[in-house]
Amino acid sequence: MTRYAKTPEALARLSPEEFRVTQESGTERPGTGALLHMTEPGIYVDIVSGEPLFASADKFESGCGWPSFTKPIVPAHVNELRDVSHGMIRTEVRSTYGDSHLGHVFNDGPPEAGGLRYCINSASLRFIPLADMQAEGYGEFINQVEEV
Repeated sequence: MTRYAKTPEALARLSPEEFRVTQESGTERPGTGALLHMTEPGIYVDIVSGEPLFASADKFESGCGWPSFTKPIVPAHVNELRDVSHGMIRTEVRSTYGDSHLGHVFNDGPPEAGGLRYCINSASLRFIPLADMQAEGYGEFINQVEEV
């Protein structure tokens, strides 16, 4: 069984922006994330712990300015917490093992896919292309990735 964890080494590899977003609950500016327009098949993992979070098959263009997904690839890897910051009531999503701030989940996603929109910061994620998934230890998730 693979172990996912937040380590000092992983934190040291983060860019200042990745650290601000994941460790200080920051938000990247809309439309600026490196993974916003990614359409290649693969999975998105926590940049800190490596735990698998989202599949390309569940990514959609929401128009919100951040990568959006309909569901987590492993629901147990995404914690939902009440967030009352900035004068709003929202649901924050954080990775379970890395405790990285990922973004927020809203109930305005595609109804045919369950109605959720996981609005996620690119700075919280590392993309693993389908061709590299087996070699990087994510082979068990290949069946959840759709060829585009």
